Amino acid sequence: MENKPIKRSEHIVQLSKEHHSTLLFCWKIRNGLKFSVEFERINNYVQYFWQHHMLPHFVQEQSILFAPVIDEAVQRALNEHAQIASQIQDLEATTNKEPHQLSNLADLVDNHVRYEERVLFPHLEKVLSGEQLEKIGMQIAAQHDPTLKDNFSDAFWLRKIDPV
Repeated sequence: MENKPIKRSEHIVQLSKEHHSTLLFCWKIRNGLKFSVEFERINNYVQYFWQHHMLPHFVQEQSILFAPVIDEAVQRALNEHAQIASQIQDLEATTNKEPHQLSNLADLVDNHVRYEERVLFPHLEKVLSGEQLEKIGMQIAAQHDPTLKDNFSDAFWLRKIDPV
């Protein structure tokens, strides 16, 4: 079976681009674990990415994209957002620093993004009107910061090196 790129509505394509960055976040965690990078170094990145990228993304999805639709598909995404937030808070507060916690987070986030891209977004593109999607797109564009990059200084995922 051939995997073709998913055609996304131009009005929510920015959220899909952010999903790509989030999948890269998962890859970075997994690579850090593969290189046996210290828990704290990876967790520092998790907390950074959460604050600067993932949390604002969740807020946009919940307040703009999901708001017009109350159904089971949206509720699943909201539940997953809560699970991810809880796991990230647990990572910050934990004294029992186990690599599997980071691995579990990467798996949860990866599965969530793939659910949104493959199931939820196509569903929303069908149930929302063209006018609703256009309004959503304008709201997303108004909140988008094109200068925001993932510029975390400790590139632990590239190779096993000591932090500078």
